[in-house]
Amino acid sequence: MSLLEVEGLVKHFPVKGGLFGGTSGHVRAVDGLDFEVAEGETLALVGESGCGKSTVGRLVLRLIEPTAGKVRFEGDDLLALSPEEMRARRRRMQVIFQDPYASLNPRMTVGAMLGEPLFLHGLASDQAARRKRVGELLELVGLRPEHARRYPHEFSGGQRQRLAIARALAVEPKLIIADEPVSALDVSIQAQVINLMESLQQRFGLAYVFISHDLAVVKHIADRIAVMYLGKIVETATTDELFRNPRHPYTRALLSAVPLPDPTAQRERALLEGDIPSALAPPPGCRFHTRCRFARESCRRDVPALDDDGTGHATACPWWPEFPPAPLVAGAAGRAEDRLRLDRLQAAFVRQTEAT
Repeated sequence: MSLLEVEGLVKHFPVKGGLFGGTSGHVRAVDGLDFEVAEGETLALVGESGCGKSTVGRLVLRLIEPTAGKVRFEGDDLLALSPEEMRARRRRMQVIFQDPYASLNPRMTVGAMLGEPLFLHGLASDQAARRKRVGELLELVGLRPEHARRYPHEFSGGQRQRLAIARALAVEPKLIIADEPVSALDVSIQAQVINLMESLQQRFGLAYVFISHDLAVVKHIADRIAVMYLGKIVETATTDELFRNPRHPYTRALLSAVPLPDPTAQRERALLEGDIPSALAPPPGCRFHTRCRFARESCRRDVPALDDDGTGHATACPWWPEFPPAPLVAGAAGRAEDRLRLDRLQAAFVRQTEAT
């Protein structure tokens, strides 16, 4: 049985307007999502800004209430739980937000911040036990116990994100929703935080729903990837399969925009024309047809189903077998000495990030 099961998840936000403040329409932020997450697995939700991926994370945690659908965690229907029951359930489900500074209380010390969930869930019998546990949590994320006396503004961005991870781990969860956890960090700090999350996952058997727009980051942490566009999942597969054989035109465009670590390599870009349509009035049929160079008349009329070919690779486009192969990365064109210097630089960077 899966740890998390989401079925037919829908969230429509009402838009108020008019003379009397009535509802003039609905923003279809999430419009029928189905996915599962197994214990110890990382599922990445990726897509452009505004596609609804962060809303999905909040719906799973019931930070906002869905319009329709089912969310089952460890076999229990979360939407049927009372507020008291849901509060107890949240011990097993935690979240890491995008901006660590905004999600940490600037008036609380680190010790008070990490000790609060221990007190609320009865995980530490007294103040001495809480102080000991807080010190253990700080060491777990690469900080020192004496940091418990500091305030959030006394830490760097990477350290604040480590504090956010420590706070999520305080109540011993099984599932963590990571909403763009490294997008506000420098590249070298991103690698450290990703390595930390992977080591914690292996140690405690954590499951992640990793929300990101950066496929280069997702490639290093996710077991499976679900690509979202305008409130719907258009493709899902294992990470290796998705990068090797992208099928949906939108997935191909996203992958073609991933920066290459080799500046001498070349790749054909699959540029998209126009902007994402409004979620207030999404186009009929396939929602991507207004920007798709392979669009046909049926795409403008029929809503494509997310069909699995039996291998776990599902695509919301019935025409993908007829598309030309996805563009491949061309060979490096630089001089031999440039390649040697680049290889040495990359090897040194890998050793540094693994050491931290």
